[in-house]
Amino acid sequence: MPIERRPLREQIKDELLVRLGRGEFAADEPINESQLSTELGVSRTPLREALISLEREGVIRSERGKGFRFAPMSSKEFRDLTTIVSEMESLALRLSDPAFLKSIAPRLLAEARAFSEPQAAYKVIERYDDAWHDLLLSGCPNDRLMDLIASLKLTMHRYERVVVGDQDMLERSAVEHERIAEHLLTADVEGAVAALRVNWTSGMDRILERFVP
Repeated sequence: MPIERRPLREQIKDELLVRLGRGEFAADEPINESQLSTELGVSRTPLREALISLEREGVIRSERGKGFRFAPMSSKEFRDLTTIVSEMESLALRLSDPAFLKSIAPRLLAEARAFSEPQAAYKVIERYDDAWHDLLLSGCPNDRLMDLIASLKLTMHRYERVVVGDQDMLERSAVEHERIAEHLLTADVEGAVAALRVNWTSGMDRILERFVP
């Protein structure tokens, strides 16, 4: 794992979230701290700090005498996560400079129209959606907010990959991103926020249709 100029515990936390998003850890899987610290090339102390941080976020659970394990998944938690990310992205959009949003709206609209398939493999949808939303929120000046959004999305990807599977075909509404961009073209930020919430809600519903508790 490459070392960056950030607290090591934060780097470890991000790495674990990325691996969760890729489906490398199963729900309710126990965590072998010794094995994981060796694999990551870090000591047990920053690893444990990262695990405690993830426990506060509900991603990991601990039991006295049994150590840490990845938390089981539930449709309620996925709904909660979607609601939080939807509200955070709405806030990020409102914090962005309206002139900047209008300037990127043509590109957002063009990219939305370019990816118009009514169905696509989840892996393809995830890659496209992440890039599109990253562009949409690229003018937000609140770095901490953007870090929180990115962290929660990694946790959501864990759900999506387990429930759907990378290569499974998933229905999508090709016009949802277009509606957001169209509002921004006319400098209607509140209209874009409303359309953004619709996008998150409908996407959540499409995932939960396949969720098996």
